[in-house]
Amino acid sequence: MDLFGMFRRRDAPPSSDAPPPQAMASEGAVFDGLNDPALYEFMRYGAATVTESGASVTTKTALRNTTVLRCVSLIAFAIGMLPLHLRRKDDKTKAQDHPLFRVLYRRPNAWQTAFEFRSLMAQRALIDGNAYALIVRSGNRILQLVPLESKRVQVTQRSDWSLEYRVDRGPQGTVILPQSDVFHVRYGISEDGISGVSLVKQAAEAIGLAQQAQKAAARLFRNGMMVGGALKHPGKLSPEAYDRLRASMNDDTGAENAHRWKILEEGMELASTGASGKDSQSVEQQKLQIEDIARPFGVPRPLLNLDDTSWGSGIDVLGQLFVRYSLNPWFEAWEQAIERSLLSDADADVFEAKFNAGALLRGSMLDQAEFFAKGLGSGGHTPWLHPDEPREMMDMPQRDDLPPAMGQQAGEQQNEP
Repeated sequence: MDLFGMFRRRDAPPSSDAPPPQAMASEGAVFDGLNDPALYEFMRYGAATVTESGASVTTKTALRNTTVLRCVSLIAFAIGMLPLHLRRKDDKTKAQDHPLFRVLYRRPNAWQTAFEFRSLMAQRALIDGNAYALIVRSGNRILQLVPLESKRVQVTQRSDWSLEYRVDRGPQGTVILPQSDVFHVRYGISEDGISGVSLVKQAAEAIGLAQQAQKAAARLFRNGMMVGGALKHPGKLSPEAYDRLRASMNDDTGAENAHRWKILEEGMELASTGASGKDSQSVEQQKLQIEDIARPFGVPRPLLNLDDTSWGSGIDVLGQLFVRYSLNPWFEAWEQAIERSLLSDADADVFEAKFNAGALLRGSMLDQAEFFAKGLGSGGHTPWLHPDEPREMMDMPQRDDLPPAMGQQAGEQQNEP
């Protein structure tokens, strides 16, 4: 007996014509009986967004959609893999002597790398709209950043306009943390200025439609009839000819028997069945759903592995477009959240956190070579780069055998008659 069977009425046996029992939930969610997997998802992960297509979209089920997974992983991995440095504002040098530099760049806590921590925080900010981390201090020194599950945190504003964070710790009860103890990264769009908006919930209709279309396609492959071709007979086929044709069809199955000729009997004709217009429309609908889901995340078509003509020389421009208009808002959200929550007022006047997105903005090797050559004074241009700077941009060590004015000398030689 299942758990809900204890509470079912046993006055009369259920009629075979009666509709299956349905369970109601908040926001109008309807589940197909007490054994519906969606009901289990609701009980475990909270309220789902019920779409017009009939699908219940939660943050967990949304990640099963490949487009959502691709968009979230692209942005989260970019934030995780790019260097995040604490540097001085005056000379832009790395503040490696500051305790926060190690936490941001190398080791945020005892069990996560910087990539794992930032990717997880970015993933939660994308899906839930908010990402939280507990700030562990020893005096004024920040030792660790401990990520907190977004669904377990509730933010409220006090009468003095400061924020407090109510964290559900399960069996350990609830703890209330002041704003100074929580590192909070929120999505830029907000309804109240306190909590970010979940992109998954905002795109729930598009995700739900894609889920229903995927279910329909799966049911077609499981239950539908897919015919590769047909044999037409002008009259009635004799039993002997039928047996011979059936045996020859079984012998011709498999890749090793592809494109073999078939012997037809008694005036039969072979008719093949291709993809129908309905099937082509279904494929086109799937492409439209991919674009519709990716639009709120700001991910261009080629990065979603769609068959697009933008591949080639234009992909560099699309990559720059992705960085400028999709990643830069997230970089700014992180950098200002670090200044707000992890730096004191005195430190914020001296230091700043900065992502190094240069690796994503680099063009081809030919474009980089031309850029560096002009920066070093080639072709009569005024040199504005030190020889060590291009090496640093290319992740190469400095060299002591290069004079500082080498680029300027090269430019002067180019100008000599």
